[in-house]
Amino acid sequence: MIRPTFRAVTLFAAGVPLAFGVLLAEESYWPFVVALLFLSGFALLTDSVLMLSPGRLDIDLKIPKVLFIGETETLGVRLQAMTQRRATIEAVCDVNGLIERPLPLLAPLNAQGTAILPFPLQPKQRGTAVIERLWLRWSGPLGLVRAVHVVPIDAELSVTPNIRGVRQTAIQFSDPNAFFGIKAQRQQGEGSEFEALRDYVPGLDQRSIDWKHSARHRSLVCKEFRTERNHQIVLAFDTGHLMSEPLQGISKLDHAVNASLQLGYVSLRAGDRIGVFGFDSRVRLFSQPTGGVGTFWRLQKAASELSYSPDETNFTLGLSALAGRLNRRSLVILQTEFVDTITAELMVENIERLAARHLVLFVCLQDSTLDETVDGDPTNVNAMSKSVIADEFLRERRIVMERLRRMGVHCLDVKAEQIGPEIINRYLEIKRLELI
Repeated sequence: MIRPTFRAVTLFAAGVPLAFGVLLAEESYWPFVVALLFLSGFALLTDSVLMLSPGRLDIDLKIPKVLFIGETETLGVRLQAMTQRRATIEAVCDVNGLIERPLPLLAPLNAQGTAILPFPLQPKQRGTAVIERLWLRWSGPLGLVRAVHVVPIDAELSVTPNIRGVRQTAIQFSDPNAFFGIKAQRQQGEGSEFEALRDYVPGLDQRSIDWKHSARHRSLVCKEFRTERNHQIVLAFDTGHLMSEPLQGISKLDHAVNASLQLGYVSLRAGDRIGVFGFDSRVRLFSQPTGGVGTFWRLQKAASELSYSPDETNFTLGLSALAGRLNRRSLVILQTEFVDTITAELMVENIERLAARHLVLFVCLQDSTLDETVDGDPTNVNAMSKSVIADEFLRERRIVMERLRRMGVHCLDVKAEQIGPEIINRYLEIKRLELI
């Protein structure tokens, strides 16, 4: 599609009153008016002929196969002019609402007639993202006409939880000297699960001596223990509207899912069983705990099915339903969000019931904007009132966390970039202390 530019319209608009002025001044000058109109049309035609034709522009697209939440991929567009004519091309990419709209790019064709346009694709939510079309436009050498070329793409990309962090975790825990490996390792002297009897030698802990069997064998023997495995872990996600709030470009729920996948890989390698539970106003998802690194794809699939909900979270229904589905003591990692002590009252009450039988790890994400508002300089009354309100929110948050700790609940209130390592470290500490 070729259309006149603003410059051409301006020149034509300025020429109309000039032509009328000439005719009003002297009627015999009408041939000059005709010549002026002819020159204007000839200039437009010349600019159109000298301009790079859309049919002589070859477009090559490099589309990523999948997008990960929290990561930015690149849509590569390579333009190749099949003629000696050059232009500066402006490009705009249309995407659906799951991807942050890329900014327009401007790229001049080089001496070889080539231009590279890298469009950053930053997903905002999980689901199926669509790259709809690519808009290209450039002007002629005189700047009087402009070509607009639309390239339909309609490419669907799957936006999934970020497993790149899981790959990095896999590298860290693939050390053969790691505490836990793929095969069952006997961790003598640790844990509480009985392994075997052995002769006592100086240097062993005297508290491990089994006096009954020592009397029977007429020699000192001691017990060996190994670290317990096959624990049951449940990743419980609050999918209510508070978890849909964006934090550092993606929702809090996606931060929780990414961190849980890292923990899931570590726990499966450690020999534990892991399941997924999602709830808001009702139970949305429950995946039975399974073990083995080979079942990690089940965990990833279940985490991908967690949807964003605008509903208010019903902790009474959700946590009661979870407690009814667990037939043995489990580590429940609850990732949720709350506003103040009033809205958290039912949440605390139901967590207390759940913690009576199971070990609960309560995880929340810190909002850095609250700290910045509290620590910022109160330049005016409005800023001072915001600072006071933010400080009250933080105070009530600390009150809720302290109440949960007194109930025996393990609490984590961390920043978004620290949630993955912090959950893994707390899980390993719980395993070391044998609290499950």
